[in-house]
Amino acid sequence: MHVTRRFVLARTAALISVSALPLLPQRGWAVTTMTAGDLRIDSLSDGHLEFPPEFAFSIIPEGERDELLASLKIDPLAMVHSSLNVTLLRQGDHIVLFDVGSGPDFMPTAGKLAEALSLIDVSPEDVTDVIFTHGHPDHLWGLLDEFDEPLFPKAALKMGKVEFSYWTDPSTMDTISEERQSFAAGAMRRLTAIGDRMEQFDDDVEILPGIRAVLTPGHTPGHMSFAVGTPQEGIFVTGDFVTSLTGFARPDLGTATDHDPELAAQTRASMLARLADEDWQIIGYHLPDSGIGRVRRKGPAFSFESEI
Repeated sequence: MHVTRRFVLARTAALISVSALPLLPQRGWAVTTMTAGDLRIDSLSDGHLEFPPEFAFSIIPEGERDELLASLKIDPLAMVHSSLNVTLLRQGDHIVLFDVGSGPDFMPTAGKLAEALSLIDVSPEDVTDVIFTHGHPDHLWGLLDEFDEPLFPKAALKMGKVEFSYWTDPSTMDTISEERQSFAAGAMRRLTAIGDRMEQFDDDVEILPGIRAVLTPGHTPGHMSFAVGTPQEGIFVTGDFVTSLTGFARPDLGTATDHDPELAAQTRASMLARLADEDWQIIGYHLPDSGIGRVRRKGPAFSFESEI
C-alpha cells in the first residue's frame, strides 16, 4: 500500500506532498492518503480532545503508572491530547466515512472534519455512506451541523444493531453515570433527528463491497470495527477498542471511557493478537501519526508501529 502525507501550513495555506520533502518532518494540518488497487483511504483530522492526566491515566494502578508511562515516553503530568482520526474511503462510486467526528457542541479543540474534507475537495453532499463504529460524542455528534440539520444529507447511514438500540433506548439514561448522561442525551437527539435513515447491521456482515463488520464490544455495548479489503491490500478501522499507546502495552487494563472495562480488555487483547498475526495495517481513531500503523507483538503485550 502506497502512503503519502500532505500538509496544510497554517500561514501559507499551501498543500504540500510529503514525497516532495524527503526526510524533512513537518507538522501542520495533515491529510494522510493511502492507495491500494482501487482503494483510496484518507485519514482526516477532526482536531483533538484534551483530558487531564488524572482522568486519562486513572485506570492504571498507581504503583505501576510512572514506570509504564515512562516506558512509552508519556509525561504523567501533562494534559493529554487525543487525536481524532476520521477515515474516508473512496472506491468506485462510493465515498465512505467511518464516523463523523465531534461536531460543534463537544469540545472547542474538535469538530474540524468539514474543514478537513474541504482540503481534499470533498463536500458533505459528496459522501455516499457513513458507517459508525459507536455512539460516543466524538464519533457521532458531527452528524448534525450548527443549525441541527443533518450534515450528510445524501449519505446512507449505517450503525450496528446493538449499538443503535443502546443509544435509542430511553432507559439507557438511567443506567449510566451522571457525568455520561450527556452522551446518552446527545446521541438520542441526533439519532432522532435523522429519523428512519439509519440502516442497522449485524456482526460479520459485508456492509459494502469489501467492508466487513467486526464486533468489538466493551468500549460500548455494540462497538464495531471494520476490515476493509485484505491484510495484504486493505486497512482495519479499529474505532475505539484501543485508544492509546497504553492499551497496547497493557491490553488487560480497561480505560476510563470504557462502558465495560473487563469486556473491553478481553476484546482488546484478542483483537490486537489477531491484527498482529494477520499483519493488518490499521487506522486507530485516537492513535498518533494519523492513527496509521501496525500492531507488533512485544513479549506478552503489543506495541503500535507508526507507518508515517
